Amino acid sequence: MVNNNKTIKVSAPITVGVPEEFWHNTELLSKMLRYMYLVRYFEEKIFWLFAQGLVHGTMHLGIGEEATSIGTTFALNDDDYAYATHRGHGQAIGKGCDLDLMMAEILGREEGLCNGRGGSMHIADFSKGLLGANGIVGANGPLACGAAFSCKAKGLDRVCACFIGDGANNEGAVLESLNLAAAWDLPVMFVTINNTYGMSTSIEKVTRNSDLTKRAIPFDMPCYEVDGNDIAAVYSTVKEARARAVKQGPVMIVEHTYRISGHSKSDGNLYRSKEEIDHWKEKCPIKNFRRELLQRNIFSEEELDRIKNQAEKRIDKAIEFAKNCAQPKTEEVLKNVFAE
Repeated sequence: MVNNNKTIKVSAPITVGVPEEFWHNTELLSKMLRYMYLVRYFEEKIFWLFAQGLVHGTMHLGIGEEATSIGTTFALNDDDYAYATHRGHGQAIGKGCDLDLMMAEILGREEGLCNGRGGSMHIADFSKGLLGANGIVGANGPLACGAAFSCKAKGLDRVCACFIGDGANNEGAVLESLNLAAAWDLPVMFVTINNTYGMSTSIEKVTRNSDLTKRAIPFDMPCYEVDGNDIAAVYSTVKEARARAVKQGPVMIVEHTYRISGHSKSDGNLYRSKEEIDHWKEKCPIKNFRRELLQRNIFSEEELDRIKNQAEKRIDKAIEFAKNCAQPKTEEVLKNVFAE
């Protein structure tokens, strides 16, 4: 399994341009915008539901990171695997999870994707290749190596996308996973969502060298770098990285973005200035994509507004579905629990 004769020397990160034909696929472009709106409204609405006391436990939003989740998942094949982070609503939506069942899960209803047992941080849908979201920072790494190992052992033309944050890059489990994946040439993609904050701590305060692309160098692993607020660039980059990973082994992708929302529902954002947040709001990936589509005369304002309104109505429909779902029965509290 280990190819000791294979040596890959990597130094500078790889950047990928957006091919012109990308802009000719109007069906893909409209779907990308619609899904970014779906992610944005999904998260805004569940925050509103939480304020009404309808969501139990905690939740972590990724408002401002929509291009990373949708651009990345859209570049995967339908049967590729993925592990989401605890901030993984967008990653789950992009992988094709049912919006109604996701909303029911977050409201703790029996019809939810995980029968209401997982909530916001533990959404999974094996039928879509989403093998789970994880509340343990960095724990996705070893799990993704396992999924990628199964792909290689079975000779499947698949990869496993392992979503991790900039904070997870300092976890031992992630570094061990990078080494294991490199040693065994596993088809795993370490997708680093660099939103510059781990909880309330800036990356510069906890990482001596905040250039995360350099994390790939000790493992001779190719690393791609991209503006995570540019969905066209994210999609094009992940497409190329996936093609490489499935044939040659693991890759890292660093997607630079910003989490406008707080770390969790209890975060008052006191560690960041209003000016900093406002600066990044102007770099919103949805605004960026709309502007590009208009400048290229691909869609009109009316067409883009129609996509936006349809997305908001779809999320409202999911809320109504979830509210009408059954509450779990007390006597079935151990349903689908395999260890006590």
